[in-house]
Amino acid sequence: MSLARDLASLLKLRDFRRLFGTRLTSQLSDGVFQVALAGHVFFTPEKQTSASDVATAFAVLLLPYSLVGPFTGVLLDRWRRRQVLVRCNLLRAVLVTLTAGLVLANAPDAVFYTACLAVLSVNRFVLAGLSASLPRVVPEERLVVANAVSPTAGTVAASAGALAAVVVHLFLSEGSTATALVILISAVLYLCSAAVAATMDVDLLGPDPDRVVPRVRDALLSVARGLRDGAVHVWERRAPAHALAAITAMRFCFGVLTVMTLLLCRNWFNDPKDTDAGLGTLGLTVGVTAAGFFVAAVLTPIVTPRIGVPRWIVVCAFVGAVAELGLGLPFRLVPMLAAGFVLGLVSQGAKIGVDTIVQTTVDDAYLGRVFSLYDVLFNVAFVGAAALSAVALPANGRSPAVLAAVAVGYAVTGAWYALAVRRHPPVGKSSNIDLASSSAQRDANL
Repeated sequence: MSLARDLASLLKLRDFRRLFGTRLTSQLSDGVFQVALAGHVFFTPEKQTSASDVATAFAVLLLPYSLVGPFTGVLLDRWRRRQVLVRCNLLRAVLVTLTAGLVLANAPDAVFYTACLAVLSVNRFVLAGLSASLPRVVPEERLVVANAVSPTAGTVAASAGALAAVVVHLFLSEGSTATALVILISAVLYLCSAAVAATMDVDLLGPDPDRVVPRVRDALLSVARGLRDGAVHVWERRAPAHALAAITAMRFCFGVLTVMTLLLCRNWFNDPKDTDAGLGTLGLTVGVTAAGFFVAAVLTPIVTPRIGVPRWIVVCAFVGAVAELGLGLPFRLVPMLAAGFVLGLVSQGAKIGVDTIVQTTVDDAYLGRVFSLYDVLFNVAFVGAAALSAVALPANGRSPAVLAAVAVGYAVTGAWYALAVRRHPPVGKSSNIDLASSSAQRDANL
């Protein structure tokens, strides 16, 4: 398996091992904390979970985080990134410990959400810092491989943390004490991540001490202008604009299915009073979806040299439509788990394809700004989907009409993107080769 070989070769680099270890422990902690959060908000016996509750939670936790996220780079270009990784993980350990205290004290939801939002906001600095630091620990000629391996491994680590947290939670009695204990486990793991990051030299990850950066106010204004300039640049290029539109539509569909799945696990597949069973089913669903993500990382570099990156995105959209209709409509657990696996595969496969198109068709001078815009679109689409779900879904999540509409959404996205690509085929900015050709092999690893 090429992914395993690539990772093995990179792990021979000492500094990469340390940065990679920081990522794994950090995202493992994220998975544990997110399950604890879901358990408290959606799987507490005394709470009745509805679609509007889920939508509110996603809006509160994701929307501010998504809108503030692009501005983190301003500070990352001023602070030593190794220190950011150490101190932010320490800060997260403190914040999640306080959050555990809020759970035990039965604090109002507004206070609890504020604490969770603080944890997730700090998380944005860590993830951005890990990405920005990678070129400091990997030779330039191996950077493409590192960019493929690291995020995939981080996603797997987060899923593993989530599954482990579910297992721990199932062995504990229901209630706030169990949730607080799982949260405290994530705090310990954040401390481990800080310890791993501390093994690196203070100046290893940059930025260069003599680098001239603008004042914070000017830099923040430049980010706002940059997002606008990035949007204009993408629109003028059309090919990346079409790719971003396609992934935004697919993310919206994924968001609706996420809310539906959570409600099905909580209120349809299990007795709503048996919250442990509901949480266990959700954990199983997360596991099979993560397996789909992993298979996408392996399969995409194999398929795209044969059919091209744009066609792979189209295939992912149509497969998503067929899977939801064929496997989802019965609303039975085993077919739904199979649908979750396929959905993970096509969602991640399409995202890898879109990442490739953006990276190879957008000018280098605009790339960072375009990816910031991409991040905002990706998360706002998810929140918008949750808002729609609040209106369209019943409390048990079972809605054949909504599921059919999502399948149609995938199919329409695939058909529209196929036509858009025929009008504006993406062409690599440096190689000047159509990404529908076999030259997509290297880029598909991104």
